[in-house]
Amino acid sequence: MMKRILVTGGAGFIGSHLCEELSKDAHNRVYSLDNYSTGSVKNHVQGVNYIDGCTKDISIHVNFKPDVVFHLGEYSRVEQSFCDIDKVWESNAVSILPVLEFVRKSGAKLVYAGSSTKFGDGGLGRNQSPYAFTKASNTDLIKSYSDWYELNYAIVYFYNAYGDREIALGQYATLVAKFMEQSKQGKALTVVQPGIQRRNFTHVKDIVSGLIKVGDKGRGDGYGIGSQESYSVLEIAKLFNQDIEWLSERKGNRMSSAIDTSKTEALGWKATHSIISYIESFNQQLYSAGILTI
Repeated sequence: MMKRILVTGGAGFIGSHLCEELSKDAHNRVYSLDNYSTGSVKNHVQGVNYIDGCTKDISIHVNFKPDVVFHLGEYSRVEQSFCDIDKVWESNAVSILPVLEFVRKSGAKLVYAGSSTKFGDGGLGRNQSPYAFTKASNTDLIKSYSDWYELNYAIVYFYNAYGDREIALGQYATLVAKFMEQSKQGKALTVVQPGIQRRNFTHVKDIVSGLIKVGDKGRGDGYGIGSQESYSVLEIAKLFNQDIEWLSERKGNRMSSAIDTSKTEALGWKATHSIISYIESFNQQLYSAGILTI
C-alpha cells in the first residue's frame, strides 16, 4: 500500500537527505513542509511534493492524513539562539502544539528530532541555551501528550551531523562545512575557545538510515543516532592542515555529551561513516586542485 510521509524541514540539510532516501521507495509518497528560513530550493529532490509554509500552520497547509510525520523543521543552532530567541520561540516552543494536534487528529506517527544538547555536561546542557531549553521542553511535552492522548511517537537525537548540503556560510554555518569553506579559501580555521569541547560527528547518511529505522519500528523516547567516535573541535580543525584562529568562548557551548545509541542499534542500525575519512577525502581534492600543498 502507498504510504504518505510528511517531512517538516524537508528542504533543509538533513531533511532533504531524508526526503531523497524515502522517495527511492516506490511505495512512499513524500511531502515536505518548509518555510525556507534555512532550507533551500537547491535541496529539492525529484519526486517529492514541496509545501511552502510554517509548521505552526501545519493544519492549514497539509490537507491530507500522513502515515508518518518526521518533524525536523525547528530552529537548530545553539550559540546563535541567544541572538535569535524570538525565532527560537516561534519555531520550537509555539509550533510544537499545532504539530502535536495535527498528528493526534490525523492518527499519524510522529518521529521528533530532539536535541542531544540536553545530555551535555551531565544533563546541565538542557538549560544552557534558548535552543537547548526549547528542544528539551518539547521532548517532555511529547511524552506527556502521549500519556494524555495515546500519541504514537518516537524521539530521536542527532549528534553533530555533517555531509553534503551543509550550510557553509553565514551565521547558520555548521562546523565541518565552515572549516571546509575556510580551507578552500586558504583562510585560517576559526575555533571557539577552549577547543577541547568534544563532539560525536555523524554523517548525514547514517542519520537518515537511523531515522528510517525508527520511523518503521521505533516507539517512545531515547533513540540516539550518532557515531561512537568523539573528537574535540581542535582535533577536527587540525585535520585540515590549516592555521588556527582562536575565537572567544561562547555561551551555551557544552564541553561534553553523553551518547547512547543502544535502542537504535537494537533496530538494526549502525553508523558506518568516519569523519576522519571524510576530511581526508576532502583534503585530497584540495591537493589535486593545487589549493593545498604538502
